[in-house]
Amino acid sequence: MIFIFVIVFTKIIKIKMEISGNIKVINPEVQVSPSFKKRELVLTTEETYPQHILIEFTQDKCDLLNNYSVGEFAKVSINIRGREWQSPQGETKYFNSIQGWRIEKGQTVSEAPAASSAPASVPMAIPAALEGEDDLPF
Repeated sequence: MIFIFVIVFTKIIKIKMEISGNIKVINPEVQVSPSFKKRELVLTTEETYPQHILIEFTQDKCDLLNNYSVGEFAKVSINIRGREWQSPQGETKYFNSIQGWRIEKGQTVSEAPAASSAPASVPMAIPAALEGEDDLPF
């Protein structure tokens, strides 16, 4: 008898996710159950079309928001969480949440110091092989 063992090593890819913007809302801490508490923050991004992003801080991370106030600019490190829920009628639904785990004070784009001695950026040339190609689905 010949036994073949296959060992598969999977590579875990970590992506650093952060959201920056002005703090619009900091909700009070809510004790959801005797062993679970959460606190919500709404961050407004600085884009052409600003987004109001709800971020949850849970358990010991709730205290991270104590030193922040509405109107301040902040950078929040996040994880995206997803879960499946089965209704009593048998329908399956999926929910996502954004959980914050670190928050830092930062500067808005307009407050960032201007680099007066930095050379102007030069746009990169598009290689002839790619010119005219568009891989966008819309």
